[in-house]
Order: sequence, then structure tokens, then C-alpha cells
Amino acid sequence: MGFLKQLDVENFKSWRGKQTIGPFKRFNCIIGTNGSGKSNVMDALGFVMGERAVNLRVKHTRDLIHGAHIGKPSSTFASVSMIYSGEDWHCGESKELSGVSGASVGAVESIAMMNAKERTKMFERISSSGELSAEYDAKLAALQKAKEDTQFHFNRKKAATAEKKQVFKDKTEALVDEHRENKLQLTLFQLFHNEKKIDAQSESLRDMQDAAAQQKNSLDVYEQTVKAQKKEHGRMNRELQQLEKEIRSQEQILNQQRPQYIKAKVNTSHHEQKVEEAHRSLQKNQSQQAKKEQELQELRSELAELEKAWKASERQMEEEAAQRGDGVQLEESQMERYKELKELARKKGAVLNQSAEKLHWEVKADCEKLQFDLRRKSEIQANIKHSQTRLEDFSRRAEKLEEFVNTTRKAIEEQRQQEEQLAEELVRGQVRMEEVNAELAQVLTKLQNARLDSQENRRQQRRDEVLESLRRLYPDTVYGRLVDLCQPIHKKYQVAVTKVFGKNMNAIVVTSAKVAHDCIRFLKEERAEPETFLPIDYIDVRPLNERLREVQGAKLVVDVVQCAQNAPQLKRVIQYVCGNSLVCETLKDARRIAFDGPERLQQYFGPMRLVTLGAQSQGNQTRLKYSNSELDSIRKKSIPACQAEISKLRSELSNLEAQIEIQTESVELKDNEMKAVRDKINQLEDVVFAYFCAEIGVANIREYEQDYLRMQQELEKKRLQFESQHTRLSIQIEYEQAQLEKLVKQMKKIKETIEKEENVVISLKEVEDRLLIAVEETQSNLIELNNQLSEKTTLVKDAKTELDKTLKGLQEKSKVLVKIQKETICSEAALEQLRLSKHNLLLACKIDEGQIYLKQGSTDYSLLLFCYSASQSISTLDIYEREAQMVFDYSTMDSGLKAITEESEVEAELEKLKEGVSSLESMIMMSRAPNLKALEKIREVKDSFREVMDAFETSTHTTKKCSQEFEQVKSKRFHLFSQCFEHVSVIIDQIYKKLCRNTSAQAILSAENPNEPYLDGINYNCVAPGKRFMAMDNLSGGEKAIAALALVFAIHSFRPAPFFVLDEVDAALDNTNIGKVTGFFRMMSRESCQIIVISLKEEFYSRADALLGVYSMFDECMFSRLLTLDLTPYPLNEENATDREKDK
Repeated sequence: MGFLKQLDVENFKSWRGKQTIGPFKRFNCIIGTNGSGKSNVMDALGFVMGERAVNLRVKHTRDLIHGAHIGKPSSTFASVSMIYSGEDWHCGESKELSGVSGASVGAVESIAMMNAKERTKMFERISSSGELSAEYDAKLAALQKAKEDTQFHFNRKKAATAEKKQVFKDKTEALVDEHRENKLQLTLFQLFHNEKKIDAQSESLRDMQDAAAQQKNSLDVYEQTVKAQKKEHGRMNRELQQLEKEIRSQEQILNQQRPQYIKAKVNTSHHEQKVEEAHRSLQKNQSQQAKKEQELQELRSELAELEKAWKASERQMEEEAAQRGDGVQLEESQMERYKELKELARKKGAVLNQSAEKLHWEVKADCEKLQFDLRRKSEIQANIKHSQTRLEDFSRRAEKLEEFVNTTRKAIEEQRQQEEQLAEELVRGQVRMEEVNAELAQVLTKLQNARLDSQENRRQQRRDEVLESLRRLYPDTVYGRLVDLCQPIHKKYQVAVTKVFGKNMNAIVVTSAKVAHDCIRFLKEERAEPETFLPIDYIDVRPLNERLREVQGAKLVVDVVQCAQNAPQLKRVIQYVCGNSLVCETLKDARRIAFDGPERLQQYFGPMRLVTLGAQSQGNQTRLKYSNSELDSIRKKSIPACQAEISKLRSELSNLEAQIEIQTESVELKDNEMKAVRDKINQLEDVVFAYFCAEIGVANIREYEQDYLRMQQELEKKRLQFESQHTRLSIQIEYEQAQLEKLVKQMKKIKETIEKEENVVISLKEVEDRLLIAVEETQSNLIELNNQLSEKTTLVKDAKTELDKTLKGLQEKSKVLVKIQKETICSEAALEQLRLSKHNLLLACKIDEGQIYLKQGSTDYSLLLFCYSASQSISTLDIYEREAQMVFDYSTMDSGLKAITEESEVEAELEKLKEGVSSLESMIMMSRAPNLKALEKIREVKDSFREVMDAFETSTHTTKKCSQEFEQVKSKRFHLFSQCFEHVSVIIDQIYKKLCRNTSAQAILSAENPNEPYLDGINYNCVAPGKRFMAMDNLSGGEKAIAALALVFAIHSFRPAPFFVLDEVDAALDNTNIGKVTGFFRMMSRESCQIIVISLKEEFYSRADALLGVYSMFDECMFSRLLTLDLTPYPLNEENATDREKDK
């Protein structure tokens, strides 16, 4: 478990300069007077963890610099770095750390006093469920609107239905007797000939059923004969399988031993190559070491010469100062006279002084620009040298990689030769294995067919019959099974397409959801097996991601599946089943697309030919691939980039030198101009100060004013130049020394590697010899077993030939039975269709209120015609049976119609009757009778009703889609919130009991809305030990603080941070509660997290592992200093007692 070791702050708030805060222990207390800067430690932690400025108690980020709050910043930057578990995390680099939990002054009690809604918001932030709040509200609003639309269209549907019923009542008045009579003749004609066809078809069906029963009895007798032969063949086959099992066992042992031997041999070669590479690396590092030592010696010599020159310059300055002696001292009257003359000279030379001042500032600005350019020139020269060093490193790396690539290629070539030697044996073994597996598969297939063929055939036959029945009942709306309606564009995609289709492979495709419901009702009535239906108008098809068509090495599964030519509308179904799935040519492409891309994709690969190499060969290929890639990157990117950078820096250096030359000339010109102005001013001052200079004994007044000041400025300027040069050389020497030490360590590591690898090679040689002996023994055992297998296989083949002859005869018998059963099914389907036609005729007659008289049976057949509704439980067969018992009265039917027997004549007469009824209806519709408006009203109502039904179905589909989307968001939000809430609600009671040191204490978190807790509040109640239940407002300050700490630590346990920072949380606690809290803190610091507490109470911080004392000092503004004390050598009394008990 990691923890915070120390903080390094520089010019951060009250911490001036660079200071180290720490080291931190497991339980730390920060103490100090008010205003000394204790809380700034917490702000520093927040700053290095990436907190915003508003959370660091400042308005602007620049206010974090020490002294900025009084307008006197001590620096242009402030920094904080953190050492965590031995690694240095800097501000801007440590934002991805696990995090830090904390509570500031007064925040603990406010957490306990949160209302229920605020507590819910806090849990939503912690669990991340709040991020789904906006999407949840939008989906809920869309669902409510969709429900309102559905209700509105449902009301319109009810009104339209009522209006339709009323209009159809008016329509009956428009029908005339002639139309009723013609319609009755048509119905009787259809019923008469339908019953004749039903009788003929029933007689034919009975004959077919009798023939099928006779063939089934004959087949059963033949199966008993075959069963005895299979039993004998099975016994012989089991003996053969036992022998094959022994051979497979030996082959498996050989397949395990051979790769081990190859691996050991390749591993030995690999380690030998590593030893050679290590020797070459050692030689190169030795040459680099000599070069580094020479460069380091040159830098040290240059530094010594610089120090020697500075000492000579200092001695020269001292000698010049000694030669000048003491300066001139003025009396008081002379000083007054000097000031008057100085003012007079200033007034006379005001214009000249202004010109001189202007030139002075211009020269100063040019000089500063010149100094900046000179510094920039030094930096560029250093960068050029650094880039050249990098270029050399890249070149050395490229040479090393090229050498490694050549070595690896040689190793791969050797392994390829070894592979070719073993390939022939492997191919022979695979051919033999395929032959044995093929024979075994044939035997197993025939055995399975013998046992399951009859049952599976009956099951598949029943499913085919059901599908044929559905196609006859709904010829234009039931297309068939998906597997029969489409196929891959090439055989190589069959496995991948089968995987993608999955459970939808045998699904039945229909046009609409209504047809699917009718088909399901039919399956229930027929007690058939369940089927999957795909209604084209109901399935939710998502649009294809067109970007996937551009993926190299893969195709959309939709593009490799072609539909039947007579069913182009199936494209929608195929798009629904396949989605955005991809099919790849090779396993390599599949892995690359699935795992190396920016997003995870679902892909499948076809059964292409793959060559599997050994594990070590694959490792060499991978290393060669990445080495080539790195070598190309260095040659094509890194080295040209360094060369371009050096060229760019040299060009910039040339431009900079030209600018320096121009700046130097400009400074000289302005300096000459300024000297001329100064000469004029000096001449004026010489006139004014002539008598005064003679009086004090100096040549001119400037000798008095500037002599000593100029010498001091020159001395300071030289000192700064020396220090800058000295610092640059010292840093460069340190860098070169570090590089040299790193190189020495690397050489030492390489020597150790060489010694280690040489020992490994010796041990690997022994393992290789031992594995070779084991492989040879297994091969000899395998040859003996194969000879036995050949003898046994001959016997099994003879028995198999006899069995095949018998099975062939059985199959011929089965084919005859299947043919008879198919004819029976077709006859049953035709009879079913005739009965359905009769049923539909009666149903239409009932709807049109036609009067059909019965000789036998109930005259009220409305129950039979409408018993298919949800309120009735009579099956379709019962309906057909009752309809068959009806004997209709055909006395009113024209005798000429009864005499027709030929099918063609029946069809012609039927068309003639239908045309007569249709023409009569047209005449009624076109007449000007008073009821004509009723017929027009019917058309209007039908159109209106159709529009209302379409709108209702559309709104129902929209509501269903909105409901699914809302439930997805709701489920995700509930999962995130409940995961956090349930964890905290369980752990908080345990933490509260530990804080109170009493098992009777209780802490309860409860949601006001258990179904959707994030919509309402979360109640938090605590029962303190020895007290009755009361509201949180009625608890004392200390009890509120303990309750809040329990909640804070419970939330922390959900997503624990490595350390916990608390700012004066003990303010409201008495001594008893402080003892409980500190005991809990000590336990937590040793179990789960590091704790840092800012405290002012001795009872609290005396129990910590370490104290960090913060005190303030003043120099222009207040700044903080730190004292630390490690308390671990001074354990608490109870800990001493615990240790003594353990010793006893």
C-alpha cells in the first residue's frame, strides 16, 4: 500500500523559497498557531493533485506565489512536488494519481447536517450516476410524450370504430333483395362444391394412411434385423477404439516431448546469441567510457582556467583601488555651495540632460537585447551539442539494432531449416490422423444415424410440415426459413456467417407482426414446436456504420450474404441479424482489427489456412518485426529529425550572430552620440564648477561624483560574468559525470549478464540431451502400436462392409415410408385448406347476414364461426368437426348449378356468379337512391379509420422504442447509484460502532425512494450509545462530528484514496470523543490509508506517529517554517501494555 513521503514546495503561498514538508508517517498531525500557514499544507496537496484555484482559497492562480497577496511576489512561479511511494510526482504529472480525500474546517459538521436532497446529490457525484441525469430526464420526457400521443390516437381509434359500426348499420338499408338472392346462390354454389371436394379428399387421405401404416410395420421388422448386426459391429469397433486410444496417448506424449526438445534446443541457441551480443555491447561501452572521460577532463581544465582568471582580475582591482587612495570629503558650507551650483548646471543644461537621458535608455535597452541574444546564442550552442549527442546515440542504437536484426534473421533461418526437417514427419502424422479421424467420424455418424435418425427425421419432418402449412395458409406473407432464403457469396464464408446468424439461422421470415401472431396461434393450436419469427415491418434495424467498409482485411457480413432473387426485401432482415459484424480473411487480421484499433469491433474469421510455428520461432519473428520497425523509425524519423533540428539551430545561430553584430553597431553609434552630448554637458558643468573644483582640489566635478561608483559597477559586472560561466561549466561537468557513472553501471550489469547466461547455457545443454533420449523411446513404441492397428483395422472394415449392405436396404425402406408420409401431409394440407375455405364462407355469410338453412345441426352457428376469439377456448379442429356435422338445405339452389361436375365448368360458373354480384353492387353504388350518401359515407369512414389505425400503430411503436431507451438509461443509473449506496449503507454502521467503541451504536442510511433512490432524498440517522433515537439536529456538536466522520470514512471506503487530509475536525470534540476518534484514526492508518490531520488540541496530536510544527516569521511579509518530530520511538501506554501481553 503506497503512501505520501514528503512535499517539496517553492514560493507557494506562505512558504517562501524551497522547503521540504515531511517526512510523513502513517498518522501525522500538523500543529501551529493560528495564521502560521498550517492550512496552506492542505492547499499545497490540493494544488499538486490538480485542484482548481477557487478550491485553494485564492481568486487567481497568480495569488499562489509567495508575497503576491500584498503585491510583492518573491518569484515569477510557485511549484509543489510530491514524493509518493518512492516516486516523484510533480504538479501537472500527478493528476492521474488515485486521489486524495479530505475535509476542511467546519465541513465535517456540515456533512452531518446536509438535508436529504443534498445527501443524494453527494452520492450521485461519488457514484458518477449524476452524469446520466440529463439523459434520464430527456428519455423520461420523450416517453411521457409518446404515451400521451398513444393515448390520443387510441381515443381517436375508439371514436373511428364507433363511427364505422354506425355507418355499416346504414349500409344494410342500401342492399336490395336481388343482391341478397344472388349472393345466396353464390354462397350455396361454393358450399356445395366445397363439400364434394372435402368428401373426395377425405377418402384419398384414408387410403394413404392405411398404406403408411403397412409400410411402417414392415420397416419395424427390418430394423430388428439390423439391430443385431450393429451390436456385433459395435463390439469389434470398441476393440479398435481402445487400440487407437493407446496410439493417441503415445502420439500425445510424443507431441509434448518433441516441442519441448525443439524449445530447449532453440532456447540454448538463443542464450548463446545473448552472450555474444553482451560481449559486443561491452566493447562498445568501453570505447564510450574512454571518450566520456576525455570530455570530462577537458571541462574540468576549462573550469580551473576560469577560476584562475577571476582571481587575477580580483587582485588587479584591489591594486587599482589602493593606488587611488581615499576620496575627497566636503564640509557643510561646501556641500551647500555644491548643491546650488548643481541646480544651476541642471537648469542651464536641461535640454542636453533630456537628450542624454533618452540616449541612455535607448543604449540600455539595446544592451539588454544584446545580452539576451548572447544568452540565447549560448543556449543554441548547448542545444546543438545536445542534439549532436542524441544523433550519435541514435546512430549507435541503429547499428546495434541492425546487428540484432542480422543475428535474428540467421536464427530464424536456422529454425526454418529445423522446421523443414520435422515437417515431413508432422505431415505424415497429420495424414494418418486425418484418415483415422475420417473413418472414426463415419462410424460415429452411422451409429448416431442408426439411433437418432428416425426420431430426428420425424422431428424435422414435423417442422417442415408446419412450415408448409403456414405457407399454404399465408402464401404471400410467409417467406420461409432464413437459412433457405440467403447464402454466402463464397463457401469460405459459411462458418463465419453461421456464427453471426446464430439462433436466427432457422428463424421464419414473415411480412408483418400480425402475420407472426397468427402463425404463433396456429402453432399453439397444432401443438407444434416453438419457432422464431422475424416480421419485416416490426424488427428494429440499426443503420450500418459505413466507416467499417473502409477497414482493410475485413468485410461487413451484410456484404458477403446474398438474398434469393425472388425475395429482395430480405435485405432488411439480414441487416438486422448481422448488424455491424465483420468477417476477416485471416486470424491475424481479426486480432489486428479487434484489439489494435481505436474501438473494439465484433469480428469473425473464416476457416483459412494457418501455419502455426513453434513458440520460440514466433518470439523471434515478433522481436525481428519490432526491431525492424524501431530501426526504420530511427533511420527515417529520429536521425533525420535530429539532423533537421541541428540544421535549424545552426541557421538560427547564424541569424542570431547577424543580429548581435547589428545590435553591437547600433549600441556603438548611440554610445558615441551619447558621449558627444555628455561632453557638452561636461563643458557646461566645467564652466559652472570651475572655481568650486579649484577650491576642493579636483580637476573637475565628475572626478568627485563618478570615480568610486564606476569602479564598483565594473567590479560587479565582472563578477556576474564569472559566476554565469562558472555555473554553466559546473552543470555540464555534473551532467557528464552522471552519464559516465551510468555507463559504468551499465558495463557492470552487462558483465553480470554474461556470467549468468554462460551458466544457463551449460544447464540447457543437459536438458536438451535428456529430452532427445525420451523422444527416441516414444517413437519406437508408436511404431509397434501402429502395426497392431493395421491388423485390427482390416477386421473392422470387413464387418463394416456387411453392416453397410444391411443399412442400405433399411434406407430404401425408409425412403418409401417418407414418400408415403409426404403424400399424406400434402393430402392433409389440401383437406385443411378446403375446410378453411368452408369456414371462411360461413364466416362471410354471417357477416353479410345471409340466410342459409340447415337440415341437420344448430341453426345458430354464430358461436362456431366466432369461437376463435380470445374469450373462447374451442380449437380449430373442434370448429371444423362441428361444421362437418351441419347438413345444408340446397333446395333453394338452382338445379343447373348442382348438375355441374367438371372442375373447369365449376370455375367458369363461379366467376360468372361473382361478376353478377359485383356488377349489381356497382349499380347500387351508382344509383341515386336516398341511401347513396350512406355508401359514400362508408368510403370516407374506411379511409379515416385506416389513417387512424396507421397513426395508432406508429405511436405504439414509438412508445415501445422510447420505453426501451428509458429503461436502459434508468437501469444504468440505478446500477451506478445503488452500487455506491449499498456499499456505504452497509459499511457505515461498522465504522460508526468502531468510532464510538460501542456495539449498541447505530448508523442508518435509508433511501426515501427504494425503486429510484436518486430521485428523492437519503436519510441519515445515528443512535449514540446510551441514548434514544433522535433527529440529527438534536445531537450534540461532538456527536454530529463523529456521525459526519463515519459518513466520510464510509464514502472513502467505496473508492479509497491513498491518503486522507483533515483540517481541525476535532474542534467540536471533547476529550472522550477525541480519544475514540484518534484510536480509530490510528487503526485506519495501519490498515487502509495514510491520515494527515491539522489539529490544535494536545489530546489529539499527542497520539500521532509524527508531528509537523508550523511557525511563522516576518520579513516584509509573513512566511512559514517547519519543525518535525517523529513520535514512533515513544509508543502510547496502551500499546506498551498490548506488547507486554503478546510477550507473555
